[in-house]
Amino acid sequence: MQIPRLHPDTIEEIKHRADIVDVVSEYVVLRKRGKDFVGLCPFHDEKSPSFTVSSNKQMYYCFGCQAGGNAIKFLMDLGKHSFAEVVLDLARRYQVPVKTLEPEQRQELQRQLSLREQLYEVLASAAQFYQHALRQSQGQAALQYLRSDRLFNEATIQQFGLGYAPPAWETLHRYLVEDKHYPVQLVEKAGLIKPRKEGSGYYDVFRDRLMIPIRDVQGRVIGFGGRTLSDEQPKYLNSPETELFNKGKTLFALDHAKAGISQLDQAVVVEGYFDAIALHAAGINNAVASLGTALSLEQVRLMLRYTDSKQLVLNFDADKAGTNAAERAIGEIADLAYKGEVQLKILNIPDGKDADEYLRSHSREDYEQLLVNAPLWIDWQIQQIIKDRNLKQATDFQQVTQQIVKLLKNIVNGDTRNYYVSHCAEILSLGDTRIIPLRVENLLTQISSSTLTHSQPVGIKRTGNIGKLSPLPTTERGLLELAEALLLRIYLHCTEQRQAIFTALEERGLEFSLSHHRFLWREILEMNGEQIDLISSLQDRYLELAEDISLIAHLFYLNETSKKEIMRTPQVVQAAIACIERVLREKRYRHFLELWQETDPDTEPEKWQSYYQAFYTEKLKLQELDRERQFSITELL
Repeated sequence: MQIPRLHPDTIEEIKHRADIVDVVSEYVVLRKRGKDFVGLCPFHDEKSPSFTVSSNKQMYYCFGCQAGGNAIKFLMDLGKHSFAEVVLDLARRYQVPVKTLEPEQRQELQRQLSLREQLYEVLASAAQFYQHALRQSQGQAALQYLRSDRLFNEATIQQFGLGYAPPAWETLHRYLVEDKHYPVQLVEKAGLIKPRKEGSGYYDVFRDRLMIPIRDVQGRVIGFGGRTLSDEQPKYLNSPETELFNKGKTLFALDHAKAGISQLDQAVVVEGYFDAIALHAAGINNAVASLGTALSLEQVRLMLRYTDSKQLVLNFDADKAGTNAAERAIGEIADLAYKGEVQLKILNIPDGKDADEYLRSHSREDYEQLLVNAPLWIDWQIQQIIKDRNLKQATDFQQVTQQIVKLLKNIVNGDTRNYYVSHCAEILSLGDTRIIPLRVENLLTQISSSTLTHSQPVGIKRTGNIGKLSPLPTTERGLLELAEALLLRIYLHCTEQRQAIFTALEERGLEFSLSHHRFLWREILEMNGEQIDLISSLQDRYLELAEDISLIAHLFYLNETSKKEIMRTPQVVQAAIACIERVLREKRYRHFLELWQETDPDTEPEKWQSYYQAFYTEKLKLQELDRERQFSITELL
């Protein structure tokens, strides 16, 4: 369901009714200390409490891991839920009417919320019906299949709510519509029945199938997967897309696996329902399954909520179909993997077995060792590239080299790319160590023709005594980040300085250079200073937009040290503004200097003189700004 932007009144009412001390106390043992409460942080391991909850400010903050926010943020981080999920859950819990910024959409939102609640109820009833049918005489074949063919015990069958859909055409329809009195249109919207093409009436979507409930991360049934027990096709049938169920946004068994993923800091993705169930039955409880479709970016992001190191293992079948599925999955998340935002590994079980088959003859420890030994996705792709190729044949050698270059040039991290350049050079040298340097040079040349040339320094025609152009020093970028952060912290906590900061930035035509600071400043300006509690409102906005708040969260809190740092606010503001402007002026200075050095004074004397005057003016301004920075920004932070 696409939820419109929630009205601030709704969020404020939820925060007012859901006292943060009460919310946090459900998960953390809190003890009174002065005006605040303290306890052991639930987001990292610690022996001495550094987790503080302020009843007055309705905020929490950990001085150990820097986690912080309000009651909504706490529940989002703890349960790995979205902003909308937490807000709507709290609204239901505390009976807060939900309003949106568009009054005409409120009625539709309430209707959709009511529809979703009814669909959850219908699907839960259907799941109970299928579970009951499994224990009846007509379900004995399905039950025997689970016990004998799949080797599932009673605990596993109950844990996953496995059931059976009777073969008759209208059994579930009669139960839900005639016995339970659910509206037939509601049962159809749940994806359980379909209208007959000819004549009147409806028929069951699932018939004579082993039924596997598909649940959301909160454990609510949102759809079903049905496996045929005969020769009927398709072998597996999923529920159609509904208000609750979207295959591309759902992962089977994530409700069971999320705790294991967090605990082991790793997610394992398999292809089939029974692979995931078999892994959980064996005690490997960090496994999920895709739903017969290529793994989507949304599914990957859903899993990554639960792992800090972003470790993901794709355990697809080793046959051609499984290899193709792995390659499609890699294609979806390649950008994340190239940037190192996903630590991706590929596991192909020996002898072409899937996880379910492997565990029938091997132990849990054997499978866990396979996970440990699984190659990183780049190594796996290199293996696929050279598979069944004869590198002694010129055509194969050329094609393999081209594919390797295409793979390597997208690796962002320089150290990682250099490692794989050397590794691939060894492969291409065919054991002749003497030609490895030649292969390295050849690969680097091909990579640089499309990748590295853009990052080389700009050539300088004449340098004279002005000095060569060079990138912005790391120390300067560090100072810029400190200065921008300091200025934003002062703006947030010192209301009397807000107008001065705004005016200074406007008059000097300055903007925040770092993207996370620039986004925060835009949100501040959008609120137009009308918010009484600016910090609280900004946190709500970040959560609502699902923006990464970690880069600026520290700006919302003041400890004893940071309180002292902003005491001399007029001088600090002046120094911070000067530092920010200096970076802008430095860029202008370097630009005009480059133009001057590339201009021939004999053929274009006017341009040459104009560029000289421009960069000299910027140089004088830089000297003036250095005088304004009367003390080091680093000493303030």
